[in-house]
Amino acid sequence: MNTGWMNALRVLPAALILVACSAPEPSTAPTPQASSPVFTTAPAQTPSTSNTARPSPKPTAKATSTPKPPHPVSVQALINKKYDGHGLSLGRMLGDSGAYKRYLITYRGDGLKISGVMNVPDGKGPFPVLVLNHGYIDRDIYVPGQGMAREQDYLARQGYVVLHTDYRGHASSDDDKNIDYELRLPYVVDTINAVLAVKSSKLPFLDKDRVGWLGRSMGGGVTLAALVAQPGLVDAAVIYASVSSLAADNWKQFYRPSEDRARVNRRIVRTFGLPDQSPEFWRAASPRPYFDRVTEPLLVNHGIEDDTCPIRWSEATVKALRSEDKDVTFVRYRGEGHTFEGQWQRSIERTAGFFNQHLD
Repeated sequence: MNTGWMNALRVLPAALILVACSAPEPSTAPTPQASSPVFTTAPAQTPSTSNTARPSPKPTAKATSTPKPPHPVSVQALINKKYDGHGLSLGRMLGDSGAYKRYLITYRGDGLKISGVMNVPDGKGPFPVLVLNHGYIDRDIYVPGQGMAREQDYLARQGYVVLHTDYRGHASSDDDKNIDYELRLPYVVDTINAVLAVKSSKLPFLDKDRVGWLGRSMGGGVTLAALVAQPGLVDAAVIYASVSSLAADNWKQFYRPSEDRARVNRRIVRTFGLPDQSPEFWRAASPRPYFDRVTEPLLVNHGIEDDTCPIRWSEATVKALRSEDKDVTFVRYRGEGHTFEGQWQRSIERTAGFFNQHLD
């Protein structure tokens, strides 16, 4: 990850549910510290009796009611949406690590072309697939496949095809001028379409029956929303240092203080209202009210010292999931901040083990 991340954080635009808190990551895996994680697992009217004759009533047209469509900027709109991811295509090879080859890729969905990068392990395959959802990076400095470089490398070396989607408006992907105004919920569409593009692909090295999601920071929010929008689409998911599963939390932490895109801020406030003014809208833009829909096992990794995405957000997310009897494993890492500098190796080994268990 390049140093543009640190600058991006200082000008972080509002993120809402999917606006988020991604921070720079080292390009190589750091040496683990000795401190240990804190590990927990989940377990009709009464007829008239009068004899008085009455004239028969005239027939009237039977009233019909049409369900009110959901707000277009909402998780329910994502649930109702028709997805059409297809056309996954390998492009130019970017390099050969000796254990895997790295390619530019594109796929199509929602009327857009989306770019990304794919690491393909050497060997016959087919290999299980992990679709990665990256955190916030300023679109003006973003390059193909930027974000989660350590995860891309490590997981490919463990025998996974790793597809890192760029999202709309990033790198070579088609743009979406309303993405900030739409609270970046369309990124959820992009990752769902990435999975569908994998499942409809004819590339022989892809195991279409073994697919998982991994999301970090803003990408954690993308992953949570995708799990409620399309339950059963993948086999398991992992999130790291995730944003809150309530949009209002993210507004207060990232969006409201931002002056970088004040015009978009004003438009959102003018149209939707602040969380205290329009609580129903902001709750409907959040995945948490829909956690009863989740069907996949989930691993949540979070550093106790994270001051970008505070751990209380993951604690609340896990509590809400467990209240719905969902299969969630929660690991808190003592001494870790947002970027997992010290215990990343432990976390990624646990992540790989979790996917090995659930994508078998």
